[in-house]
Amino acid sequence: MNSTVKAKNKYDAQQYINPEKAVEHKNAGNEKYKAGDFPGAIKEFEEGIKRDPMNKDIYSNRCMTFIKLMEPVQALKDAEKCLELDPKFVKGLAKKGACHHLLKEYHKAMRAYEQGLEIDPSHKECQEGKAKTLYAINS
Repeated sequence: MNSTVKAKNKYDAQQYINPEKAVEHKNAGNEKYKAGDFPGAIKEFEEGIKRDPMNKDIYSNRCMTFIKLMEPVQALKDAEKCLELDPKFVKGLAKKGACHHLLKEYHKAMRAYEQGLEIDPSHKECQEGKAKTLYAINS
């Protein structure tokens, strides 16, 4: 019985996947984020992830929303999922660095920012994050 229930749940999840709907939820989440409705944005991003679990941009956006809500542990999970889907995703590395910075794990933040700068030396978010982390270490 348990294996049948698992198979049905897996089938239902597969039928629920729809990348076009995921983009709609991502855009709705972005609008709520811009309006300052962070919990509403998270709900939209979660629905987008259910619709397309392989979309790194939705994980990235939800990560940034968790950072705004000062939930660095949740945000770090999303940043790592972004990097699992695309190891060369510089925005994911920048957000991972921001999460570690919030957790006061400055050495890990520096490592994430440096990895991002190796991929794209002109990435503004990584440059600013690295400078902010160096300032925190020195003070």
